[in-house]
Amino acid sequence: MKEVLNPMPPIWNVLIVDDVHPILTEGLSKLGHNVLYLPNANRDEIRAALPNQHILVIRTKTIVDEDLLVQANSLKIIARAGAGMDNIDCEYTESKSIISINAGEANSDAVAEQSLAMLLMLLNNLFRANAQVKAGVWLREANRGIELAGKTLAIIGYGNTGKAFAQKLSAMKVKVLVYDKYLHHYGSSVAKESNWEEICEQADILSFHVPLTQETTYYFNKNLLAQFKKPIFLLNLSRGKVVNTQDLLLGLNQGKILGAALDVLENERLENLNATEKLQFNYLCERENVVLSPHIGGWTKESYIKISQVLLDKLLTFS
Repeated sequence: MKEVLNPMPPIWNVLIVDDVHPILTEGLSKLGHNVLYLPNANRDEIRAALPNQHILVIRTKTIVDEDLLVQANSLKIIARAGAGMDNIDCEYTESKSIISINAGEANSDAVAEQSLAMLLMLLNNLFRANAQVKAGVWLREANRGIELAGKTLAIIGYGNTGKAFAQKLSAMKVKVLVYDKYLHHYGSSVAKESNWEEICEQADILSFHVPLTQETTYYFNKNLLAQFKKPIFLLNLSRGKVVNTQDLLLGLNQGKILGAALDVLENERLENLNATEKLQFNYLCERENVVLSPHIGGWTKESYIKISQVLLDKLLTFS
C-alpha cells in the first residue's frame, strides 16, 4: 500500500472525464466504488462535478490547474490515462497533497512501433512513393531508399518508450545511443549510454522520447542542430514543443535535417492555428520528406485496454 498523506476512504468517489476502457470503470464499480463517467464533459462541467470526488481520471484534453480544482475539496489522486503529465500543474497539486499517477508503461510498445514505422517511411520514401503510384507515376530510381541497418540512432529520454524503441531496434543491426540526464548506469546490451558530444559526432537519426517540462521546451533548436557533424533524420513522438518548429524548417531547408517524422505538433488544434503556425504547418505539409500523424503514437486498440488495466492496478494499491 502506498503512503497517502490524506488516507483514502473505504468507498471512493471517482470522476472520469475522458474516454477509458470499461476495465477501469467496471473494475472500480465491482469493488463498490462510486464512478461518475463524464467522458464528454467540458471544463465548467468538470469543475462543477469535482466537489466530494476522491479521484479524477483524465487523458490529454483536460488541463488540471488551480482554476479547475478550486472546488475539489476531497480530491486525493489524479490518474492520467496515458504517459505525459504536462497537462497537470504538479507543483500546485503537490502543495495540496494530491498524488498524480500515470500509465506510461501501458503504451510504450505502441509508441515504439510507430516510431519504427515512421522512420522506415522516411528512409524508404514511402510517403512520396505511395502518392506517386496512386497518381499513376512509377519512379523507381527517384525513390531509392536508405537502409536502417548500419546506422547510428540516438534516443533522447530513456524511460518506458525509449527503452521499448531501443529493444525493437536491437534486431535491426542499428547502433543505438541513449541519453537521459536523470539516469545513471542505464546502458544495456541493446543501447549504449552516451553523452551529447558522442551523439552529435555519430548520430544519423535523432529520436525524442522525453516529457514536456520547462527544461525540455524547445530542447531541439538551431543551436543543438549546429552541433551535429552529419545531416540527420529527426523523430519526435514525445510532445510538440520539444522541437522548435521554426528551427526544424530551417534545418530542412538547409539540408541539415534529411527528413522528419512528427506525431506531435506545437499546436495540435489545427482549427486554432495563428498566422505563424498556419504558415509553418503548410510548409511541413508541402515537404515530401516530412511525415505527420495526429498524436496517435500511443493510441492503439491494445494500449486502450492496457492503459485502463494499469491505472486500475495502480489505484488499487491505495486501498
